[in-house]
Amino acid sequence: MEEKAALLDIQNATYLLENGSSIHYRGTLPPTMTWRVYHEVTKHSVESLQRARRALDWANMPNPFRYYEGVPVLDLPADPLAPEIPALDVLRGSLGATSAANGPAFLSQLLFYSAAISASKRVPATGYEYALRVNPSSGNLHPTEIHFVARGLKEWPDGLYHYDPSRHMAEQRARGTFNLNTTPCPAPIVFVLTSIAWREAWKYGKRAYRYCLHDIGHAWQALALSARSIGCDTFAVGSFADDEVSQLCSLNPDEWPMLIVNLQGKSIPVREADTSETVWFAGQANRLSKETIAQPLIDGVHLATKQIRSETGSIASAVAAPTGSLVIALPPPAPSTRSFGEVARTRRSALDFVGGMQSMQLAELSAILACTAQPLSADFANTRFIQLYLYVHRVDELQPGVYRYWPQHAELEQVKSGGQRVTAAALSLGQSLAGNACVAFSMIGDLDRATVTFGDRGYRYVHFEAGAIGHRMYLAAEALGLRATGIGAFYDEEVHRYLELTPQQGQVVYHFAIGHPVPDPRISASTNP
Repeated sequence: MEEKAALLDIQNATYLLENGSSIHYRGTLPPTMTWRVYHEVTKHSVESLQRARRALDWANMPNPFRYYEGVPVLDLPADPLAPEIPALDVLRGSLGATSAANGPAFLSQLLFYSAAISASKRVPATGYEYALRVNPSSGNLHPTEIHFVARGLKEWPDGLYHYDPSRHMAEQRARGTFNLNTTPCPAPIVFVLTSIAWREAWKYGKRAYRYCLHDIGHAWQALALSARSIGCDTFAVGSFADDEVSQLCSLNPDEWPMLIVNLQGKSIPVREADTSETVWFAGQANRLSKETIAQPLIDGVHLATKQIRSETGSIASAVAAPTGSLVIALPPPAPSTRSFGEVARTRRSALDFVGGMQSMQLAELSAILACTAQPLSADFANTRFIQLYLYVHRVDELQPGVYRYWPQHAELEQVKSGGQRVTAAALSLGQSLAGNACVAFSMIGDLDRATVTFGDRGYRYVHFEAGAIGHRMYLAAEALGLRATGIGAFYDEEVHRYLELTPQQGQVVYHFAIGHPVPDPRISASTNP
């Protein structure tokens, strides 16, 4: 039976399948829940948005910070030294260096430039102040939590920890020997990135799982690039037994493990690993909301993507070439000497862009695109699933139009000519920043190839890759004096029609925009949480 479905009634969750039959349920999961059902059901259209209109329950807004009561809290040194290596060098694969002499200083530097609070924003009408972080998040809701296992760090006890960005401290959940069994040779530091889907679902409803996956991709690259800036390599593991990792880390039921990141390198200050038995402090996780509203679709797709194939099929990734009439070889990338430390801490999401006559250079666009083409280090990243389409508005030496990026050749292929500002904004749910930017993007994910290769779990990997590319564009844009914004909301099928994509060419999974930002006077920088 064909799984492609369209949502007819979001209250009663009725689905109409292509063969004319339907699925109907109230509060229980549809029997054929797969990545494809979820993706089809969560596509935006004018009609679906009209049906889904609702007021946000601000009194029930989830707490963006998780903490554990009843556990030891270890300080991370304040104001760690900023990595001085240029940000663009890190994004192109160069390794920096660290001066950290012990585990606490090393962890502080790594986390301060990947996950800590970087600024605060005040709402003028109410005086309410909230935190912004180094790693971006949809709606600034931050579903991603960071746990880590330390093994043989100098002057740091072995065990399991949870990072609390609100205090820039580590909560010790267990002490002693702790092994997640994700690598043949245990790494001295292993991070577990988890998602709390309710934080996103509070605002975005059933589509929130997509945003959670994007955010994992952003957090992964924030961590990987911060590690690289201080001389370390990382390797991400997406294939693991979810329930086993949840149990090993004693995660709260509302929190799901999504990605494991192993950190290794000669710059990590190490000692002989502990051999003592594990002593649990565990702690009580804080309650995030007065009420958590059930999201059967999200529970269903997460359950589907938990399955790991012991034997996977594969579809070869064809290395195609441009076929259009206008193919442009990108110039050498523009340089930038801005340090990684400065760029990571000043990165912000632009609320809108200046528009008008202010443009960016083609060499700057070349630099940004080159950063997206660098290899990703993960067990699912031997092949890439994301193709970039560009809506060019104001790039010097480049005609307005729609272009497809070919990273193998460092070329742009023009697929449409003429102004794209109105169209780009319209496709992004009418958001003006997609039209006011110098350039906007559609990330097209080859979901079919990913899920043939990895099963439904491949749905996660495509979105992880999109988020990872987005984070690289955030930092590259910042390094060049520009600013960026990730856009998770768009009219899915309208994008496909406009770009004239066949199903075999993939589906849109993320939008993005880069340009000259409108100043936001509400932001004040934070240097020491």
